[in-house]
Amino acid sequence: MIRGALLLLATLALSACGLQPLYSGGGNAGVAQGLAAIDVPAIPGRGGWLVRNALNERLGAAGNASPAYRLDVRLDDALEALGVLNDDTTSRERRILRARYQLVDLATGEILLDATAGSDAGIDVVSSEYATIAAEQRALENLAKEVADRMTTRIALTLRERAKEATAQ
Repeated sequence: MIRGALLLLATLALSACGLQPLYSGGGNAGVAQGLAAIDVPAIPGRGGWLVRNALNERLGAAGNASPAYRLDVRLDDALEALGVLNDDTTSRERRILRARYQLVDLATGEILLDATAGSDAGIDVVSSEYATIAAEQRALENLAKEVADRMTTRIALTLRERAKEATAQ
């Protein structure tokens, strides 16, 4: 009985706070359709290829639509030494992936969003050069997915706000 009352109270409090599902309506929702209408041009480098693939995977989840937006992305991929031993060898590295991106409305040329997203990962440098290179590449793959997730979320929020403004007018 008490659990039911607490659950009902929590549900009422959550609905009163103004939270709304971002993708309400599923694949037919305005945000999902807006994401599907984003064209992502090629991004230079291996990191760019990974980020572009991850973005296309996330943006195209609602299906394909004719492009209404273009997402311009510039990446900065850096690998820096963190731990240096007495013999001047590196024992730990940090891989940093940062993206500066702009969402452009193709009809007007207006920049709807100009933002950055990034993440980093620590890598242990071991005696096997192959293992270290494999760890660096795996870190880049994981970072590309994380950066794409952050970008997609921010773009979806921008498209939702734009849709709200359009319905308010």
